Amino acid sequence: MTTQAEKAQTLARLHAAPEILRVVNVWDAVSARAVAALPETRAIATAGHSIAATFGYPDGGIPLEVTLDMLGRIVEAAGDLPVSADLDGGYGDAGETVRRAIGKGIVGANVEDRLRPLEEAVAAVEAIVAAGAAEGVPFVLNARTDAFARGGGRPVEESLADAVERGRAYLAAGADLVFVPGILDADITRRLVEGIGERKVSVIGLPGALSSTEYEALGVARISYGPMTQRVALTALQDVAAELYAGGVVPAGTRALN
Repeated sequence: MTTQAEKAQTLARLHAAPEILRVVNVWDAVSARAVAALPETRAIATAGHSIAATFGYPDGGIPLEVTLDMLGRIVEAAGDLPVSADLDGGYGDAGETVRRAIGKGIVGANVEDRLRPLEEAVAAVEAIVAAGAAEGVPFVLNARTDAFARGGGRPVEESLADAVERGRAYLAAGADLVFVPGILDADITRRLVEGIGERKVSVIGLPGALSSTEYEALGVARISYGPMTQRVALTALQDVAAELYAGGVVPAGTRALN
């Protein structure tokens, strides 16, 4: 069995490697098992939005206890693979939330800054790093800045400068890399990497964004897909339901993944 500390070290190495880390987000035990079974899978990442939707909650509205229970189930389904969790905004106490997530076997996380004042956001990063150290796990923090996601109608240059300032501050406070969600073109991505650091930027794969290979060439460390993977699964479910209602049959080649 791989220890939790070893899983955290593996996740950190995957972020630092020349090849971009592609993590396909999961939301429950069966989706985790399906993704973990692929030989290309190096790590598992959860999607907070998708876990919330599974239980009928809006994104960001799921109780911490429900999230933690599902995280434990996903860790068990993932086996020896490291699991990085989406912990939303930290549930009011980022350090304590991470401590409890570590208790469920989690070795890394995204935690959103939600554009809180920089001093407050940095303090949350420090609390997370301290929680990992206290638990004996070199916790891998993918510190999320919402400079683009919550930037509203402000100029792109302002969001870029904010993301770089916040990203540098989070790295200085002990974060491993900086998650900047949004549809980022090649120029913005290049400038983010220049400002924050090579292999220190994490992005999300959204419709209209660059491919993982293009982000890799720009020096990005990690790409995840958030709620997109659950939306793909639900689209397939709704489409096959419509076909069955119309007199169709279950598609040939359907795999027994459950």
